[in-house]
Amino acid sequence: MMNSICVYCGSNAGKDPIYAQAARDTGRFLGESGCRLVYGGGRVGLMGVVADAAIEAGGQVTGIIPDFLHVREVAHGGVQDLQIVSSMHERKQLMADASDAFVALPGGIGTMEELFEIWTWAQLGRHKKPVGLLNINGYFDGLLEFLDNMTDEGFLMGKHRKMLFEASRIEDLIDGFESFTYPGVIASLERDQT
Repeated sequence: MMNSICVYCGSNAGKDPIYAQAARDTGRFLGESGCRLVYGGGRVGLMGVVADAAIEAGGQVTGIIPDFLHVREVAHGGVQDLQIVSSMHERKQLMADASDAFVALPGGIGTMEELFEIWTWAQLGRHKKPVGLLNINGYFDGLLEFLDNMTDEGFLMGKHRKMLFEASRIEDLIDGFESFTYPGVIASLERDQT
């Protein structure tokens, strides 16, 4: 059972309204299903949309924001559990610790950095939680093609490529998470454990 889902997403809304609608659908689904939303604490862009929808659906929301962003007044004032921390590193660690799974919606380089870091932590055995992409309007198609090439070229193990779930609806992504089995760490770490 997933009690809390971390959502990474853009501090911008993107050009196409379909992205904001997907963020609303995600927040509403989490709120209605009783699953806590854990996110970066902002009120702007898709971050604000997903938080607003979860709150409006009666859900619990934990926002974790570094103080330098909080003082610029981008923090979401309506979040029940808003934690102000001293650094981006602390923010990401607390978000990881508070979550049972991780979902990336469309976003920019910050979203990509968070996604790749949490996925890397999994392949290194720092956590055994599922990670997925909400691939709205084909937003991540190019990335998925690149990851497949990375696997074909021998830089990403097939079992770790399969760790990254992908769906166009949050319900389908969560269904996939429910069947997740951790595949183990990267080969060099496996050798060290024998």
